[in-house]
Amino acid sequence: MNININQLKENTKKIENWLIDVRRDFHQNPELGTEEYRTHDRICQYLDEMGIQHKTLFKTGVIADIKGEDESITVALRGDIDALPITDEKSVGYASKNKGICHACGHDAHAAIVLGVARYFYEIGEKPPFNIRLIFQPAEETVGGAKPMIEEGALEGVDVVYGLHVDETLNVGQIGIKYGAMNASSDTLKVLIEGESCHGAYPSRGVDALLISAHVIVALQSIVSRNLDARESGVITFGTINGGTQGNIIANKVLLTGTLRTLDPAVREKMKKRIKEIVETLPLAFGGKGKVDIEPGYTALINHDKSVNTIKESVAQLFGKENIYEKKLANMGVEDFAYFIEEREGAFFTLGVRNKEKNIVVQAHNGSFDIDEKALANGVMMQVLNIYNSK
Repeated sequence: MNININQLKENTKKIENWLIDVRRDFHQNPELGTEEYRTHDRICQYLDEMGIQHKTLFKTGVIADIKGEDESITVALRGDIDALPITDEKSVGYASKNKGICHACGHDAHAAIVLGVARYFYEIGEKPPFNIRLIFQPAEETVGGAKPMIEEGALEGVDVVYGLHVDETLNVGQIGIKYGAMNASSDTLKVLIEGESCHGAYPSRGVDALLISAHVIVALQSIVSRNLDARESGVITFGTINGGTQGNIIANKVLLTGTLRTLDPAVREKMKKRIKEIVETLPLAFGGKGKVDIEPGYTALINHDKSVNTIKESVAQLFGKENIYEKKLANMGVEDFAYFIEEREGAFFTLGVRNKEKNIVVQAHNGSFDIDEKALANGVMMQVLNIYNSK
């Protein structure tokens, strides 16, 4: 099914002020993960106004369905809705009213764009070419709302799913795409090293857990340089080390906490296996003991080539090939949209929101973060066109 690009732009222009109002309403009233009750209610209110049936999943998540001309295909669009525990430092009329909470990662824009797609078809009074599943997902920044929403049926009947994220490194009108792995997986590491306390003046009488920990840290870092192919990616980082009670006492216990990031499931399993082997065996050489608890986090976000091609086609039609920014390197940060495309065909892309002339250049997860709101219409047009191009 085809769409007239000029008509798409004209129709989207008509709802641009509505989009901005919706985004600003969310921005003024941010809520943390699994606490997005007002956001949930506002989303439902907007859907009710358009006569779109919806239901609640995972406490504050919402899914809604719009029937298309061809009901044999269902295209899902995901927008996350939670904010961050950051103070809004912007001097704007739509600054956060909730102390210490701010939409500093653009989820207000993501939710507004998904609603905007519904508004687009509502305003033109036409059915979309295919069924649309709108997914408003909570807790992306915290516990990962994608997985429980999927478990509660968010993807039932869905054939392909698209997600986007605002991108402060790209100018308005540019779209970022990535074939293959786009975001890393994450695992939390908790390593406990046990030794035996004694007087610091007589270290031979004890087993130094601090010394063992130092060797364990160095050995674990060798996994990347000596156990992985140089063309594979993996990161092990320890951010805390806690142990000991006094400067002249040999520590009997040390707890290390850190993170493991990988881009490939096979690499992830290989590194977890080596971490366990090193932690459990190396301390024995010093007379101590070691154990590791590896708590699984988000899975790696690996885009499907077919869906990336669809997005690429949409960018070329809307903004020209010159505004396609093909990312060469993956992001070692995580994104729980990964769970959606682990279950279904789909892809994630980034939406340029930077505008140096307006001084909109601040990075995300910062209290001064903002977007050029012209990007909202761009996001709606991209997702509408992705639906049409999902053959």
